[in-house]
Amino acid sequence: MFISPMRMDAREKPFSDQAYVFEPKIDGHRLLLSRNGAETRLFTRERRECTRQYPELLNVPADGDIVLDGEVSCIDAETGAEAAGLAEERLMLADSRKIHSFSLQKPAQYHVWDILFYKGRDLRGLPLVRRRAILESVLPENEAFRLVPQTDGHGEALYRTIVERHMEGMVAKRKSSPYVSRWSHDWIKIMNYRHEEVAITGYRKDGFGWLLSKEEEGVCRPAGMLEQGVHLKHRKAFKKLSKALVSGEDEQFVYLMPQIQAKVKSIGWTRHGLLRSPELIELKL
Repeated sequence: MFISPMRMDAREKPFSDQAYVFEPKIDGHRLLLSRNGAETRLFTRERRECTRQYPELLNVPADGDIVLDGEVSCIDAETGAEAAGLAEERLMLADSRKIHSFSLQKPAQYHVWDILFYKGRDLRGLPLVRRRAILESVLPENEAFRLVPQTDGHGEALYRTIVERHMEGMVAKRKSSPYVSRWSHDWIKIMNYRHEEVAITGYRKDGFGWLLSKEEEGVCRPAGMLEQGVHLKHRKAFKKLSKALVSGEDEQFVYLMPQIQAKVKSIGWTRHGLLRSPELIELKL
């Protein structure tokens, strides 16, 4: 059974409030788990079924039918730590042998933060704190299933820890909130954005996207694609300037000399050295 997930509002600065609990934001992708009888199925928030991609999550350590909400991440076996982008890589796999190898070398962990149904009972109308109590009572933790830790009221202290540990961000959740399948002000994400100075070294021919590069030791290396936060005025100014900077092209991109600079914010770097979800702050023309 797929249930459209509750979506989070966003704000820039952390806060503290005794009406909220605060959770670290897990570095992975949203995952909804539904077990009905002997069948367990997994879905992304876009309703894409990904049961095959995560065989180690099919043995749910709870009795009876259940629907859970949370985030899946993958662990780098060499370091024992979560690695940015590994869960998204797993999601793209289709070959069963590759999936099996991935599950052994980079096993998945399901970080559960909510329970929506249990043994035929719809729990979504209960307040968050009551659902959490039920979750803790019916789902024991193991290597594959973890409960997302919560901090009561003290969001700013948790956020300082998140920044120190270079984590993705945190989520504030109103204790009294029911679970609703839409955007809600009761759940708020506060991202730990990092800022970078980059050069725009090309653009996509089909659709919008600017190629980014980062200078390191006098050498420009690829840093990803900018698609967010670019207003029409930025696009017009860029188009006017870029005509004189073209250095080449191929079927997909027009390449530019690295003379247009930009300041962007992102949630860090992938293990392949690219910015994760960069967003434009300032275009330096």
